[in-house]
Formats: sequence, C-alpha cells, structure tokens
Amino acid sequence: MIAFDEERLARLIRALPPAPEAWVRAAQELPLAKAGLDEIVARAEADAEFRARLVADLEAALAAEGYERDPAVIEALKVRFKSK
Repeated sequence: MIAFDEERLARLIRALPPAPEAWVRAAQELPLAKAGLDEIVARAEADAEFRARLVADLEAALAAEGYERDPAVIEALKVRFKSK
C-alpha cells in the first residue's frame, strides 16, 4: 500500500473535477430530508394507527397528513417499514 501525506492527498483532491451540480444539491437537501424522515418514523413508532396506514399505503398516508412526498424520503420509509 502506498502511503500519502496530507499535502499529497490535498493535491490529488484539488486535481479532481468539481462534483456534479445534482450531487451538490442532493447533499444540501439531505439534512432537511433526514429531519422529515426522523419525524415520520418517530410519529409512526408512537402512533399505531398512523403506522398501520403507512404500511398499508405509504404515499396516501403521507399525502393525507400533509407531508411532502419527497422521493428519497418515500424510498427510505419503504425500506424502514418493510423490515417491521
């Protein structure tokens, strides 16, 4: 394995092309999406009726409760509630 010091790593990183704009936007939106996801999961853990509606029809339950249906959040919730 080749050892790299911090200065060499910094030079190599600077040589990389900039991240695609879509990646930058996604990284900026991630904390907000995670906060929404955490809120929905906490509510589902505390409210059996809400959890049952999420499991039965996730997107309809979110719409009925006024949650924004962000595709990343929906996918994460599908994974989360599939394992329950």
